[in-house]
Amino acid sequence: MTDNKPPSADAILNGESHATPTGITQQYDLLPKLIPNLDRHLTFPLLEFLSGLEGDESAEVTKAKYELLKQTNMTDYVASLWQEINDSDEVPEEFVRKREEVLQRLSLFTEETKQIDELLNDESVVSNLRSDKVANLKFLEQQHGVTVPMVDMLYDYGRFQYSCGSYANAAHLLDQFRILSTDNDKASSASWGKLAADILTTNWEVVMEEVNKVKETTLFPFFNYEAARDTITEMFFSPPFINTIQTNCPWILRYLAAAVITNRSRTRNTGAYQKQLKDLVRVVRQEGYEYNDPVTEFIKALYVDFDFEEAQRKLGEAEEVLKGDFFLSSTADAFVEAARHLISESYCKIHQRIDIRDLSTRLGLNQDEGEKWIVNLIRDTRMDGKLDYKEGTVLMNHPANSVYQQVIERTKGSFFRTSVLRQALSPFLIFALVPVANL
Repeated sequence: MTDNKPPSADAILNGESHATPTGITQQYDLLPKLIPNLDRHLTFPLLEFLSGLEGDESAEVTKAKYELLKQTNMTDYVASLWQEINDSDEVPEEFVRKREEVLQRLSLFTEETKQIDELLNDESVVSNLRSDKVANLKFLEQQHGVTVPMVDMLYDYGRFQYSCGSYANAAHLLDQFRILSTDNDKASSASWGKLAADILTTNWEVVMEEVNKVKETTLFPFFNYEAARDTITEMFFSPPFINTIQTNCPWILRYLAAAVITNRSRTRNTGAYQKQLKDLVRVVRQEGYEYNDPVTEFIKALYVDFDFEEAQRKLGEAEEVLKGDFFLSSTADAFVEAARHLISESYCKIHQRIDIRDLSTRLGLNQDEGEKWIVNLIRDTRMDGKLDYKEGTVLMNHPANSVYQQVIERTKGSFFRTSVLRQALSPFLIFALVPVANL
């Protein structure tokens, strides 16, 4: 008999397991991969999503939130969690005392950063700043008495505001700090802090600007902000990212696959989309031994095995998995819609005479819906097909591919694999070229 006892708060925070509505969602849950690599503030939205999946928030999720945030300065919220856990209307003295300490530090930071904050909000001062940080600091020191410790105070204040859960203020302060600071390590840390703060305020346009600055990717904006999906596919298909996925985090393939599939309705450049799709199929096939879930298995069933029944079954499982994934839940319907189009396109490409009822069944539609679907598909994709309403069939005309086109496609695939292999082996090749006498 299956043990349905809910996991402990520690187990949830360690990413070990959690209860979810369906077995398939729990089986392919990626929280164990994600939580250990996230800042505690970025973990909190995942716990909120988890409590939403379970309906009424479980006691263990509430305890997990408390354990997660008790080291922060979000004193009022942490106190309310303690009251909920202990079913008490009283607030312990330790929370009252910590709240007073936080307010005192907040007042102190505000006073100590007042001068520099006013200067950076003064247009006459800002207009005199240049791209040279050293010159800017010298100008502010000579004209306004600003010192390096005063600039560093912006960094400390920004971190304090972030710990308090005041993410908009934290982003503002950290941005001000990195404009002036010549400390590269702190400036880099401030950039990452501002990125996290912007994510938590769901300011997706600004988040994408920060992503481009730090030259890294994050899953938070890509499925909440449609314009970001082109960026994630470009990043993930670049040789450095493909190499990272293959060696360290093959589970990222779920998000790459979801981005490519859902991009179908957004991408007007059919040639570029087909290339992305082929690259995705190639990576999924290569990494199948390392990672698979219903999303990647749908790709394999449709484009590697050409098993339409298995593809339809995996699509149903993939829909459940996506709805239980924090990052992909909002795109589940778009994924299913786009996947049905891909099933239809593939089915029409390899069959000359298609029974509408059979194809409708494979798509999970009734015959009338199936007819409308196929008519729209032929119109949208400009496939050469004729619908015979009397016979209930579609006749497809498949022109033979040029041998030259086949050679071009194979060459593209070889170039992609060579680029990934070269990226992976470059450190070893450089070492091999070093003369023995220099070692």
